[in-house]
Amino acid sequence: MNEDTVELDKINLTEWEKEPSVMDLKQDLENSKPAHDAHVSQVRKWNDLRNVSGKAQPKLVKGRSKIQPKLIRRQAEWRYSALSEPFLSTEKLFEVSPVTFEDTTGAEQNETVINWQFRSKINKVKFIDEYVRTAVDEGSVIVRLGWLRQTKLKTVQQSIFNYMEAGTEEELTALDEAVQFKAANPRGFMELPEEVQASVDYFIETGVATVATVAGIEEVEEEEILQNKPTVEIISPSNCYLDPSSGGDIEKSNFVIISFETSKAELMKDGRYKNLNKVIWSGNTILGEPDHKTTTPTDFNFNDDLRKRVVAYEYWGYYDVEGKDELTPIVATWIGDTMIRMEANPFPDEKPPFVVVPYLPVRGEITGEPDAEILEDNQAILGAVTRGMIDLMGRSANSQQGTAKGFLDATNKRRFESGQDYEFNPVMGGPSVAVYQHKFPEIPNSALTMLNLQNHEAEALSGVKSFAGGMSGEGYGKVVAGIKGMLDASGKREMNILRRLAKGVIDIGNKIMAMNAVFLSEEETIRVTNTKFVKVRREDLKGNFDLIVDISTAEVDEAKAQDLGFMLQTMGPDMDPAMSRMILSDIAKLKRMPELANRIDTYQPEPDPFQEEMKQLELELKKTQIEKLKSEIAENNADAGKKQAEAMSSGLEMMRTQTGESHAEKLDMVGEQARANQDLEITKSLLKPRKPEESAPDVMAAVGYNELTDPTKVNTRRF
Repeated sequence: MNEDTVELDKINLTEWEKEPSVMDLKQDLENSKPAHDAHVSQVRKWNDLRNVSGKAQPKLVKGRSKIQPKLIRRQAEWRYSALSEPFLSTEKLFEVSPVTFEDTTGAEQNETVINWQFRSKINKVKFIDEYVRTAVDEGSVIVRLGWLRQTKLKTVQQSIFNYMEAGTEEELTALDEAVQFKAANPRGFMELPEEVQASVDYFIETGVATVATVAGIEEVEEEEILQNKPTVEIISPSNCYLDPSSGGDIEKSNFVIISFETSKAELMKDGRYKNLNKVIWSGNTILGEPDHKTTTPTDFNFNDDLRKRVVAYEYWGYYDVEGKDELTPIVATWIGDTMIRMEANPFPDEKPPFVVVPYLPVRGEITGEPDAEILEDNQAILGAVTRGMIDLMGRSANSQQGTAKGFLDATNKRRFESGQDYEFNPVMGGPSVAVYQHKFPEIPNSALTMLNLQNHEAEALSGVKSFAGGMSGEGYGKVVAGIKGMLDASGKREMNILRRLAKGVIDIGNKIMAMNAVFLSEEETIRVTNTKFVKVRREDLKGNFDLIVDISTAEVDEAKAQDLGFMLQTMGPDMDPAMSRMILSDIAKLKRMPELANRIDTYQPEPDPFQEEMKQLELELKKTQIEKLKSEIAENNADAGKKQAEAMSSGLEMMRTQTGESHAEKLDMVGEQARANQDLEITKSLLKPRKPEESAPDVMAAVGYNELTDPTKVNTRRF
């Protein structure tokens, strides 16, 4: 270490008690290099096998074929689309579920924001394609996350407003309409006069209805946000150094170091880096770092220090910076022997912003393996057999003709070669014997059998079925069930890989959601559909959530769509229209037609006037029938009551007859009638005019009159 290096190491960029030096962090880099170099060597071998380059090329033998079929590349090409399509075939990549009831609103907001970011802020197609291809080709994919925020100050003229309380009905109505218009169309609201906008903003902030008027103009400086979004970047394994002691779990890694290309101009523009004037720009160029994988041609560079491309190292990890035996998450960057950045980890989860996803997991390793690792021998054997077949055919004198000497004289030979009739020497046995036609030799069946054997074994190892021939269901039986079993086994292996890739996308989404809750603007207006906009507040994004990535293969979606179609057909026209729309919407989503699904969900049929009138008449008819039925029920109840009373009366009369009570009543009635008749006769006799000779006493006696019992006489007698 020279004196300049020692002096630079003494320059602290923080106030930490034990700020790590460049040499401290470089020690972790050196310790991780053996494991890093071994993995990079494997990745290079896999790439050579896939591209048939480097050591994977067959040895060149003079006069022999050097063809090598790209078996691994063929298998990979079938993998790419099968693994990327489940991510790209849906507009809504993420589904966010709340952990608690209080997080419901935040989950809805986060789902809206993160799907909007992957739809409009991140090139989702490019990222997913590179994500899948890197995993398939290199056995693992390393994703680095970050946040890009670009702003600039600008001077603008801003109006000064006076606010007067709205007093008339017209002013209150206009303010209410403006508030509703802002909620329904935020973009159109920005085109309204600034006085109206100021009135609405003041009302929303204070709740006081006012009318704003411009009182003057002032110049102010405001920050204009050019970009404010998350970033995702696929890192080459050559430029990433992982902690070899993590035991296969990146969450347990103590550090992750990456190398990247930059220049003095880029670092100065970023604003986070210091000590740039102390960097030796000419001694830290790309050529000075052979381990770094560059996209810049090695024979090109700028001459001036401001644009010269150099390699910098960025350290993300944990270090005891205060000397209290407590690890603190930090980030540090150095170029050569100069530290240019040192600070605490700025990300909200305080973890290195990296996600590593294995393609085929290897126990105890963070990274995985590609199909090339298991198909290497099959590709080599396939190439050897193919080269032998080509050599067999290529070394033959195909289409050449040979004639026996003496078969033709000079004149007839010219006629023979020009296609004219000729004469030949019959002693030589004729043209069928004297003329020989060379042709390609037959390829042995053993060679073709070996080719088929290697293709079948490769497909069985990888689970990839080729377009023509290839995998069959013979291993499961030569029946439909055997073929279905083969396809199910292949689909399960593909889904197994998809789930690992989906888990990586979930980890990426979780880190982005954590950054959104801290780095987004206070308010963001998000476009949900072509006509719907929502406003999201940063504070609403905090909470505990479960992130789900909805993935499925085309075969699984097709099977689900067929099942739903069968259900729809089985229910028939008697199904509730609302339920029918639900099933149709799900089928449209499975068929990757989100716009049609949205139209089905929001469809409201226009009412037919004739049908509406028929429904009204039918309703009235039903009411009339119900009223009639109620009347008939009441009448039947009355008749039943009358009959019941008559039955009771008849039973009572029968009982009275049996006991003699009815007969006694009749006798009493007859006696009473007789006595009444007797009294009537007496009254008539008393009132009848009498002859003189008829004496009263005789009449009295005749009717049994007794003077002593006459009440009229009793009261007038004297004693």
